[in-house]
Amino acid sequence: MAQLSTTRLNLRLGLSADSLTAAVLILAAIADGGLRWPWALLTVALGLWVFSFIEYAAHRWLFHGRHTGPFKRGHGHHHLDPLGYDALPFFLPPLFMGALAGLFALVLPVDYALLLAGVVAAGYAAYGISHVLIHVHHFKSPRLQRWVAFHDEHHRHADKNFGVTSSLWDVILGTRYQPKARPASH
Repeated sequence: MAQLSTTRLNLRLGLSADSLTAAVLILAAIADGGLRWPWALLTVALGLWVFSFIEYAAHRWLFHGRHTGPFKRGHGHHHLDPLGYDALPFFLPPLFMGALAGLFALVLPVDYALLLAGVVAAGYAAYGISHVLIHVHHFKSPRLQRWVAFHDEHHRHADKNFGVTSSLWDVILGTRYQPKARPASH
């Protein structure tokens, strides 16, 4: 499994499987026919918020945590070689998203559980695509350059800037990198 996780094929299959999983879950939620748009929009907003925390928590406490074994090792490879192909095995995130939909269905109507899991899956797919782009694309937009710089600071200061798609939780939990102010020269 560790060998699979470092291949270009795994990365490409992963980005495709993540996007397909999100589309299938969202389309299944819509096909059920029970969604009501005000509640559906609230569910989408909740899903994006939930994903942003999952992204932050996994990156901070799983990929940079103590005693997290292969997760920390694999992510450590990414820090050594940001252009490498270290990623979770392509089939794990879709399995996790399916399990998440099942858990959500324990407390929500099925259509909303599918929508919520689908939006979390879409956030994960956006994260994967974004993370690849951050490392391989040279953006011209100043806003996107600031986004890339935020992540680049994480590679220089591994205990800061855990968010990739958003800095929200870094701000809330105090892990946003703040450069030290230079003393004024006279």
